[in-house]
Amino acid sequence: MDVKRRSRAEWARRYASFVVILFVIALGTSLSIRANLGSSPISAPPYILSLIPGMGFTMGQLTIFMHVFFILLQLLFLRGNFEKRQYAQILVSFLFGFYTDLTMWLTSPLQVPFDMNPAAGYPLRFVELLAGGSILAFGIACEVRCDSLMLAGEGLPLAISKCLKKDFGKVKICSDTGLVCIGTVFMFIYFGGWNWQMVGVGTLVSMFYVGFMVRVFSPHVLWLDRIFIPKASRLPAAGSVAGSVWGESRIITIARMYGSGGNAVGEEVARRLGCPCYSRQIIDQTARQMGYTPEFVEKNEQNISTGRLWELIFSDSGIPASMNPSKDDAIYVSQSRTIRELAHKGTCVIIGRLGNWILRDNPHVLRVFIMSGTDFSAAQIAGKFHVSDEEA
Repeated sequence: MDVKRRSRAEWARRYASFVVILFVIALGTSLSIRANLGSSPISAPPYILSLIPGMGFTMGQLTIFMHVFFILLQLLFLRGNFEKRQYAQILVSFLFGFYTDLTMWLTSPLQVPFDMNPAAGYPLRFVELLAGGSILAFGIACEVRCDSLMLAGEGLPLAISKCLKKDFGKVKICSDTGLVCIGTVFMFIYFGGWNWQMVGVGTLVSMFYVGFMVRVFSPHVLWLDRIFIPKASRLPAAGSVAGSVWGESRIITIARMYGSGGNAVGEEVARRLGCPCYSRQIIDQTARQMGYTPEFVEKNEQNISTGRLWELIFSDSGIPASMNPSKDDAIYVSQSRTIRELAHKGTCVIIGRLGNWILRDNPHVLRVFIMSGTDFSAAQIAGKFHVSDEEA
């Protein structure tokens, strides 16, 4: 559902859910820290500062200071483009700081003793680290699905990516790396050297493992829409597509090897069945919807990144605003919706366009892959582009 069309009841549900999700994220972060293998990148500066002897602030309070600073930077980067509802990040920062101190207290009994035999201690630490990372990833996946507010730690790289027109994923990696570097500087200044329990293996694992687990969890949190969206709003409007309800139409998707003649086969199958055949039409419709040229869509249609695939592929409610999708990702999502709408209209043949994958949850799809020998493919390509068989 479009953000602007959400009812007050839905916004209330999403905000209330976000309060719970925030606790899950804080719990995962604290449990990862208790493994004593290094903090996660986003928590490195406040965690290290909280360990300074005589420090008058808790980790939660230091986290609040850091997040408020991040919000000020967002205002500097975005200026008038800063969404008014994101001012609530200030309240979120205070709540997350409280949750941080609460979960650090709750997980304190789970801290593995430093004097434990390494043969038993390190496996326990890694188990605790992976468990904490999984909980954190689950919370982030829920946060993305909630699509209401965001933590300032995610809002800052998003603001930078929008201001500099850079890919969010790359900016996020640079942001995480920068926070680890800042934490390392604090570590050397106040502790005189490297401490693997502050910045260590766990820090590196968090940078990559959490992202991987977010992609694992994302397709399995769609049920949250039942909580976020009031029942009346979940009912599909006339003519709209309900992503989880399929009709009885029979669909044939054809994937093919280049030069195998898959287009000709698909068109002939459609002719004999007396149903439409869609291929180029999908590109043209996507181009019209997004304001791109058909050539641009055709070039970029299958360039969706792995990180976006799980989060966007089956989303009929639009791209979450917090994802800041690239053009390639947005093209893929728009084309996915087009294909799913065509599948709801009636029996048809869909050639290419990743239709076999997009409609993988439709039980009425026959998936076909067409391939051919090298000689046949070369002859097809040579005839199409007027080149010799050897060049083809």
